[in-house]
Amino acid sequence: QVQLVESGGGLVQAGGSLRLSCAASGRAFNNLSMGWFRQAPGKEREFVAAISWGGGSTSYADSVKGRFTISRDNAKNTVYLQMNSLKPEDTDVYYCAATGLPLPPRIHGSYGYWGQGTQVTVSS
Repeated sequence: QVQLVESGGGLVQAGGSLRLSCAASGRAFNNLSMGWFRQAPGKEREFVAAISWGGGSTSYADSVKGRFTISRDNAKNTVYLQMNSLKPEDTDVYYCAATGLPLPPRIHGSYGYWGQGTQVTVSS
């Protein structure tokens, strides 16, 4: 079992920045690929970014490429999502996810473990 706890969400003005964190426990973190997804009420969960076991491979949704950066600190069992140049359309609940696959998938069904989510609200 893997437990994931997100933090760092909040309210920010358009153009601002936030950094989300996701702390993992319960399994060797360096054998987990990690992903960030987001979801609005009534909509499907949307891929945002993902990172491989060792951090050497990353993947981003086109909508966030160049603005968001995913990174991980295996010594702290934590994955981060640095979000810059935020837009109102980035407003969502953001979820951290984990999978034992070595390369990070973009499909939410490939992840077996999920955090509880953290709200990000971007005001215009």
